[in-house]
Amino acid sequence: MAHLNGKTVLLTGATGSIGKAISRELAVEGARVLLHYGRNKDAAQALADEIGNEAKCIAADLSDPAAPTQLWNEAVKAAGRIDALINNAGVLSHSSIADPLTEWQSTWTRDMQVNLLAPADLCRAAIQHFRDHCGGKIINMASRAAQGGYRAEAMSYGATKAALINLTQSIARGFGADNITATALAPGWVRTDMSEAYVAEHGEAAALSGIPIGRMAEPSEIAELVAFVLRTSQPSLSGAVLDVNGASQIR
Repeated sequence: MAHLNGKTVLLTGATGSIGKAISRELAVEGARVLLHYGRNKDAAQALADEIGNEAKCIAADLSDPAAPTQLWNEAVKAAGRIDALINNAGVLSHSSIADPLTEWQSTWTRDMQVNLLAPADLCRAAIQHFRDHCGGKIINMASRAAQGGYRAEAMSYGATKAALINLTQSIARGFGADNITATALAPGWVRTDMSEAYVAEHGEAAALSGIPIGRMAEPSEIAELVAFVLRTSQPSLSGAVLDVNGASQIR
């Protein structure tokens, strides 16, 4: 069934492995998807052509503090009304406490901007828009790394994703009366280009050693869950953090 017929969704990070899977699933469910991309215009346009449903591509460099609000405004101009926001774009940067201070601070600043401040600005704009249009839904893509600390060479990633979860729950608490819901997804290992690069360097066993089910999640699993959360029949998922990690971390 096309549970999202007539809905318009702004999706950031649409050209990555998970973003593409989400875009395809939402289109199958009947949604019009506004596809945000950073640099790969050709990939975004190819995806838009593939999924149809009047999909539109919108460029924005989310490392620029002005870009998230500009992205939202352009999306509204293109669509008129937006029913849901999915903050899927993110970066995982490696750093070390042995790095020069300026390099260390630069890494943290960029991760804060892309993983937290850009989603926060988009959520701000979305909430204002949703208030004027009888509600809407927000999904923020967090990570297993947000729960219980993360590895020493990527602390900025874990910290920003943990803050994103808190932001999600604050929105759910603060704006539920406006018919605005907010839900976070916290995937563990997902079969993406980034995970494949890790496997190529460290081996499959290293990636799977802590996953009791013995495999990574597929992007399609994340996509199906996103589409489910966006259904109008699921308002009570607001404030939830949905773990998708094959029992590698249980809270």
